Amino acid sequence: MLNNSKKLTTENSNKKVFVGMSGGVDSSVSALLLKEQGYDVTGVFIKVWQPDFIECTWKEDRLDAMRVATQLDIPFITLDLEKEYKEEVIDYMIEEYRNGRTPNPDIMCNRFVKFGAFWKWAKEQGADYISTGHYAQVDLIPFSVIPLKKGIQVSKNTDLDLPSFEFTNSPLFQGNDNTKHFLKKGLDQNKDQSYFLWMLNEEDLKHILFPVGHLVKDEVRKIGEKNNIYTSRKKDSQGLCFVGSIDIKTLLKEYIKEERGDVKNEEGEVIGYHEGSTFYTIGERHHFIIIKKSTNDSPYFIVKKNIEKNELIVSHNKPEEKDGDEFLIEKVSFVNQNIDESKIYEARGRYRAPLAKVQIKKSGDKYIVKKIEGELTAVSGQSLVIYDGDICSGGGIIV
Repeated sequence: MLNNSKKLTTENSNKKVFVGMSGGVDSSVSALLLKEQGYDVTGVFIKVWQPDFIECTWKEDRLDAMRVATQLDIPFITLDLEKEYKEEVIDYMIEEYRNGRTPNPDIMCNRFVKFGAFWKWAKEQGADYISTGHYAQVDLIPFSVIPLKKGIQVSKNTDLDLPSFEFTNSPLFQGNDNTKHFLKKGLDQNKDQSYFLWMLNEEDLKHILFPVGHLVKDEVRKIGEKNNIYTSRKKDSQGLCFVGSIDIKTLLKEYIKEERGDVKNEEGEVIGYHEGSTFYTIGERHHFIIIKKSTNDSPYFIVKKNIEKNELIVSHNKPEEKDGDEFLIEKVSFVNQNIDESKIYEARGRYRAPLAKVQIKKSGDKYIVKKIEGELTAVSGQSLVIYDGDICSGGGIIV
């Protein structure tokens, strides 16, 4: 977006950056790239609340992050954010399930833990920026990292085999309120994580760096391998943000009582039973019992929940095949701009879902999202995220 970029030297790019190091390859390579570009890098492992009744891997992840920090010769700190994580992520998730909604805890983790409490603490320690291994990009920020060319290149000013970067510094940024900071999709469309970052605003983006957002996953691993980074071949973590592979139902049953209820088909006929409607999500096809079989051998999918009656409604048709034309979203957040109600945007109601063309209209403190073209399946409690081309404009929680 900037035509007046200039190359910065190591001396004037020596800003203090605290990198959230999870013990994975993405955050490890992020720390590597930032150090290579002259930043004063500190690795931070964020310790969050862990259920004592489930085996978790945080100690192993912390050890992996520490090993990488040792390889890079950077300071390493463990930051305890158990209280914040329990209150803002776990308690929120349990309450949403209790109310019959399907939450997205990763989004709350990003908003309140990674880019909330972490930044607050880092700022108090004198940090200029925080950084993570998210596959997303920020444009029009001071000292943001962007690639000169696609693909892996050898940087001319180092003996490390790293991509060559150019730092950009907008002259508009110095004391000019017209400077805008945009959240962009990650270059790797298979790994793009902007969907989970829609709650960030422009003030957040001013102090966030995403060093791997302009790379594809294979390139990130190759950079790590060529520089012998310990986590280069470590598999990606799956499951709840920070907690890892965890069975959500096992967690919920510690806080919500099981209560047997009916499973009904779309005609209202009781065809089976379940152990509590709060434990299930729309689209799920397992863990409920069908007693009365139909002539259709295809599986049943949950298409609706009635929390008050403790009922699940199931269908042979996937909920994705029943996309809607209009949705209501609340707790709406826009990154740095108001929505133009006459404009056609794109939106998705779940991670990696195809983008649909939509129009958006304000309705009190909520917004109505009207589908214009494509499929848009939305589940109560999930996030509907709005895009303007490669720009993530913001989003809201589906009512």
